Amino acid sequence: MKIAWEDFERVEIRVGTIVEAEEFPRTRKPLYRLTIDFGSEVGTRRSAAGLPPRYELDDLHGLQVLAVLNFKPRNIAGFMSECLTLGVPDEGGEPILVVPTKEVPDGGRLF
Repeated sequence: MKIAWEDFERVEIRVGTIVEAEEFPRTRKPLYRLTIDFGSEVGTRRSAAGLPPRYELDDLHGLQVLAVLNFKPRNIAGFMSECLTLGVPDEGGEPILVVPTKEVPDGGRLF
């Protein structure tokens, strides 16, 4: 299925820096709770992400990631996930985060 350019433009994908990462033991599959700073225009958003198989908590702090900001918040085991942190599956199906190759200003929008 092909989409129009205008459809893609409606998806708000921005870069932010993970400022807090913590374990989320209340879920069926391993997740982390992330707090991501998207700069002064957007502020911080929280996200639940299935990263424990590939990432240690200490590795995430300070990492810039891409996320979709304009999905409706989702309640995951009592935690409101306010954005979708983007990743692609590795050979084992585990998510690998989508990150910029160089540091960029937080809040920058993907185009």
